[in-house]
Amino acid sequence: MPMVLVDARDAYLEPLRGWGRYARELVEHLAPDDLEVRTVTRGGRGPEVLFEQVELPRIARRLGANLVHAPNCFLPLRRPCPGVVTIHDLAFEALPGDFSRKTGAKYRWATPRAARSAERVVCVSQWTADDVVARYDVDPSKLRVVPNAPSLPVGDGPVPASVPVGDRGYVMAIGDLRPKKNLPRLVEAWRRADTGRALVLVGAGTWPDGAPPEGVVLTGYLPDAELDALLRGADLLVHPSLYEGFGLVVVEAMVRGTPVACADATALPETAGGAAQLFDPLDVDAMAGAISAALADRERLSAAGRARAADFSWERTAALTADVYREALAA
Repeated sequence: MPMVLVDARDAYLEPLRGWGRYARELVEHLAPDDLEVRTVTRGGRGPEVLFEQVELPRIARRLGANLVHAPNCFLPLRRPCPGVVTIHDLAFEALPGDFSRKTGAKYRWATPRAARSAERVVCVSQWTADDVVARYDVDPSKLRVVPNAPSLPVGDGPVPASVPVGDRGYVMAIGDLRPKKNLPRLVEAWRRADTGRALVLVGAGTWPDGAPPEGVVLTGYLPDAELDALLRGADLLVHPSLYEGFGLVVVEAMVRGTPVACADATALPETAGGAAQLFDPLDVDAMAGAISAALADRERLSAAGRARAADFSWERTAALTADVYREALAA
C-alpha cells in the first residue's frame, strides 16, 4: 500500500491559526482504504527551512514514503518521491506589509518554487488557483481546487461575560488588527450605519490610535468556545478583508445561521456562494449600506447561509485530497 507522509506540524502549534486548523482537520479525516497516511508532528532544531528542505526528505526516505504532502507552501524541493503542496493564498505577494520581513521573504522564496516543483498543487479556492497561475506561471493542469470546511466546534454556551455588549445586540468581525483585515474602514462604516448595536472585533493586536472608538469592543484572541458563542449570538458577521484565499470565518458564521456581509473581493464571493450581502471593501458608504441591508434581511441570509455551509465538510475535503494523492502517485 502506498505511503503518504503529511507534514502536519502546524496542527500541533497553539494557538491554532487557519493553516493549523486545515492540517489538523485534514489528517483527522484522511482515511483512504488504499493509502497509508503517516504524519510528521514536530520539527527539528534550527531554522524551519532546514527541517523542511533537508530533514523532511530524509524522513520520507527513511520511512519509504511514496508521496509527501506539505499543507502550507513549504514542499521540499529535492525529495525522494512525488510531492503535493497546498497553497492557501498569496497574500504575502499582494500585501507584503502585513508580514514581517523574514516571514514574507520565506514565503516569496518557497511558494513559487514549491508550486512549480510539485506533481500536484492543492488550492483552497478557484481564486487562489487562478492567482497562482497568473503570478507564478504554473501549469494549470496540475492544480486542483479543494475547499476548506468549518472546523470550530458548535456549542451552546452563552456570550462570554467578559465581552460587554449588554442587551442591545452586536455586529462582529474576526481578524487580527492588521491592514489586510480592513477594520478601520469597518469601524467608520459601522458608525455611518448607526444600527444601535455594538461592534465586536475578535483578533490579536492593538488599535492603531490607542483606545478603540466608543461602542467598539476589542476582545483579543479568544478560545474556541468563546468565539463560537460570540458567533452564535451575533446579529451579523461582517468580513471586510481586502484579500482572502478562502475566508473560513464566513462559513463558520453561516453554519451557525449568523447572517454575513462580506467584501466582494478575492475569494470571498466564491466562498459565500450567493448567501451573503456583498460590498466594495474600499467604499465605506457601500459597506455601511451593506450592513444595514443585511440586518434588514437577516432571516433570509441566515437560511441561505446554512444551506451554503452544508456544501462544505472535512469528509469531502479529505476525500478530494486523497484523490489528488492518487493522481500525483500516478503522474
